[in-house]
Amino acid sequence: MHRDLSLEIVRVTEAAAIASSSWTGKGNKHDADGAATSAMREYFSAVPFRGTVVIGEGEMDEAPMLYIGEEVGSGVGPEYDVAVDPLEGTDIVASGRNNALSVVAIAEKGSLLHAPDMYMAKLAVGPRLAGKLSLEDPLEVTIQKAASILHKEISELTVSILDRNRHAEHIMILRKLGVKIYLLSDGDVAGAIAVAFPETGIDLHVGSGGAPEGVLAAAALRCMGGELQGRLLPENEEEYQRCLAMGISDPSKVLRMQDLVGDSDIIFAATGVTSGDFLHGVKYGWGGRAQTHSVVMRAQTQTVRFIQCVHQLHEEQRGSA
Repeated sequence: MHRDLSLEIVRVTEAAAIASSSWTGKGNKHDADGAATSAMREYFSAVPFRGTVVIGEGEMDEAPMLYIGEEVGSGVGPEYDVAVDPLEGTDIVASGRNNALSVVAIAEKGSLLHAPDMYMAKLAVGPRLAGKLSLEDPLEVTIQKAASILHKEISELTVSILDRNRHAEHIMILRKLGVKIYLLSDGDVAGAIAVAFPETGIDLHVGSGGAPEGVLAAAALRCMGGELQGRLLPENEEEYQRCLAMGISDPSKVLRMQDLVGDSDIIFAATGVTSGDFLHGVKYGWGGRAQTHSVVMRAQTQTVRFIQCVHQLHEEQRGSA
């Protein structure tokens, strides 16, 4: 995987972030997502590779672009799997809250799990806990092990989890144990990745969220030496059969990093749309310009780069900002 692709992929997430950021706080998540998707698709056409979307905006009959199976890139160069979330946190942008991202991951063809669009139970940890915990353990055991490994009191641990009714039992257990809980309104990818950034203070991410978002988060964590374990949660026979059709013979199996993202090289990039735990959102000013804040990482070298860029906006971009 050529290192120059890292900067090319960041340009893609920057474009999507700028396009969607103009919808911040306007209550229209569909137009925000549409703007991000259109911009991302346009910028992909200049990237020198042959990509196939394995995680995207939906099936061909559900999404006009960046659908699963769509070919992206210039059509010249090596073949890669592509996972995208043009706007991770559509509700976040619509309501003007924090932690919305534009996200892309690319890996060698056949590496990324073709994750069906359903819930996935997740356990995400940073480098110090990678390989030392199990999604199969009860939550109480996981918390106790994590505290011991990190040489912390349980009361000093911080655990992030989506603020959803389905997590009521998890939250009750965490409260009983006395850990600090970081409740996420949305932002499943950002929430899982945050465990690998020490400055966030988050030790673990637990609970269930979207399976495609789980693969994207696993790609980032692999670049940072962290880990995500997942287990698909089909809710009916149709979803169960969908798992089988996508090559997942045992949907109840705990999926580890090898299952989710393989062992080849990966490039992951994210640009903040609204400010969050580790990225600033898009800011406007400087005489018709926009400032973006991005992170790009690579699995082979485990290099993590933060990129702050000022963009000269076109007239139509200035009009929508």
